[in-house]
Amino acid sequence: MTAVAAPGNPSAKLALGAFVLVALFAAVAFGSAALDGEHRRATSLNETLRPDYAGETFLAPDFTLRDRNGVPFRLSSLRGRTVVLHFWSSDCPPCIEELSESLPAFDDLVQNTHEIALVLVSVDANWDAVAPLVPRTMRAPLLFDPDRSVVERKYGTRLFPETWIIDPRGVIRARFDRTLDWTSPALLTFLRSL
Repeated sequence: MTAVAAPGNPSAKLALGAFVLVALFAAVAFGSAALDGEHRRATSLNETLRPDYAGETFLAPDFTLRDRNGVPFRLSSLRGRTVVLHFWSSDCPPCIEELSESLPAFDDLVQNTHEIALVLVSVDANWDAVAPLVPRTMRAPLLFDPDRSVVERKYGTRLFPETWIIDPRGVIRARFDRTLDWTSPALLTFLRSL
């Protein structure tokens, strides 16, 4: 026979109340553990990647620049995807090293996903100025900002390379003021977590 909480049965009411409290405590504990795990994972990624800026309060300034073929490209056209916005210059040896070594592998990786987009912005005059430096395999949009109206005036960048991570809502989540290990699993995990 099963005990039923009858209106006049105080021990059944007490047992039911205890059960509800235990279930509530378990649910809160589970939720806290999940949030704590998520916080530790995000903190661990930040400690591993060491961004020079990390946050989620600033909307990325929108812009339109011309690509290697002279076609206008607007940053906001990538809303809904995580954007890796990489500023560089041909007179920056670390930029050239990244461009020739690890950046093409990252470009290949993100070309096969629809959730992450890589955008390269050079402060050089045009495609002719950088063509010998850019690997033929690079498929990411390559934009030009010779008057630095975007790179310097909108983003405040004066030293290269500099990489901005923008989430799918257009919010700046991180900035790196140095070269990156573009083959790092932590970087890809961070990008996919946005």
